[in-house]
Amino acid sequence: MSAKSLLEKFYNSDVANNETLVEDFFHKDCELHWNSSNGFSLLKYNDVVAFFEGVRTSYDSLRFVHTHLFESGNQVTSRHHVYAQTIEDPNDENLLAHFIAIWEVKDNKLYRCYELSQLADEKTLQA
Repeated sequence: MSAKSLLEKFYNSDVANNETLVEDFFHKDCELHWNSSNGFSLLKYNDVVAFFEGVRTSYDSLRFVHTHLFESGNQVTSRHHVYAQTIEDPNDENLLAHFIAIWEVKDNKLYRCYELSQLADEKTLQA
């Protein structure tokens, strides 16, 4: 499977409800270098497991909308927006954030990611 196909499969999976998501998609030696609106975080495998456990307790669904998805060898660059339905309000979908991520695939798993994100607000809804 190509790096792009793997990433598309990850983004199209049921991210908010899949209990084996990290095991299925992430390399045991993965690192997620994340610059968010809250600052920098370095997430390793167990941190990614904990992150998605939190996602499953907060969200009914997550949907990724890509504007760009480029592959070069074992790396894929993605620009996308994330929409969510919360557990508290499953009938209303809201734009959460905007992302740019550079993913590296190793052994057919997501291995390294360098990601930038910005929380959505009224000014960025059409960005």
